[in-house]
Amino acid sequence: MTRFFCLFFIIIFISSCEYLELQKKEDISSEIVAIVNTEKLFKKDLKEILPSGITGDDSLVLVRGYINDWAIKQLLLKKAETNNSKEDVDEIDNLVRDYKESLIINNYKERLIKQQLDTVINDVEIDAYYRENKENFRLNEELLKIKYLHFDNNIINKKEIITLFKSSNIDDLENLEKQQLSFKFHQFNDSVWTRLDKVMLKLPFSKDNLLKKIEFVEKQDSLGLYLAAINDVLVRNDIAPLSYIKPAIKQMILHKRKIQLIRDIEKILVQDATKNNNFKVY
Repeated sequence: MTRFFCLFFIIIFISSCEYLELQKKEDISSEIVAIVNTEKLFKKDLKEILPSGITGDDSLVLVRGYINDWAIKQLLLKKAETNNSKEDVDEIDNLVRDYKESLIINNYKERLIKQQLDTVINDVEIDAYYRENKENFRLNEELLKIKYLHFDNNIINKKEIITLFKSSNIDDLENLEKQQLSFKFHQFNDSVWTRLDKVMLKLPFSKDNLLKKIEFVEKQDSLGLYLAAINDVLVRNDIAPLSYIKPAIKQMILHKRKIQLIRDIEKILVQDATKNNNFKVY
């Protein structure tokens, strides 16, 4: 009798397991939304592509498009696999391997650079680099040291503003800056270099006029009055001023340090491997 009950329970247990396995397969099958050959696309794959807050109609269009693209990709992949020669496949495998190795090595190098690269660059180093490479810093654009001002035709104290603008007195400039809310746009610092093309977007003066060192020029149009005073000019092929290319020189010095750091690391790796008999040349 005991044997009978044991056998009964075993049969029930096996049946339950088979039922659960079958149920599990049915649940998985019910999640499939598309099949191409033996490849399956599941609902969970679609959930990842749907942005939050998307409407029902939009999500339907997006899902249909994704399924279609997925199917085309699978069909093309299958076709390509059956039609590529062994040489083609081997070449692709080699390219994938080389690419993976390059990614791993570059990632390692970047981590070493972050840990070991000295990013502090002082002005002495920048000046030295600039002097040694001056001829390489030729301009391919025009630069101006310019102050300018634009205000509309309704302004009350027009003559006073023009007088203050023409003045080189620091107090007059400060007085002008106090009124800057009345201006449409302005630039009062004529000690910095500014690209000509940027200035021409602001002012209605011709290129020829702006490339002249003129103490004062004005122009009236329907939008108001424009004032400009040009302190200095550099044209194409002139040597770029240090103040203008200082950020670029910093990047050049950093790049040079990066290359030297990687060379030093590679050299140490080879020396250590040779010393430990991990690298031999026959």
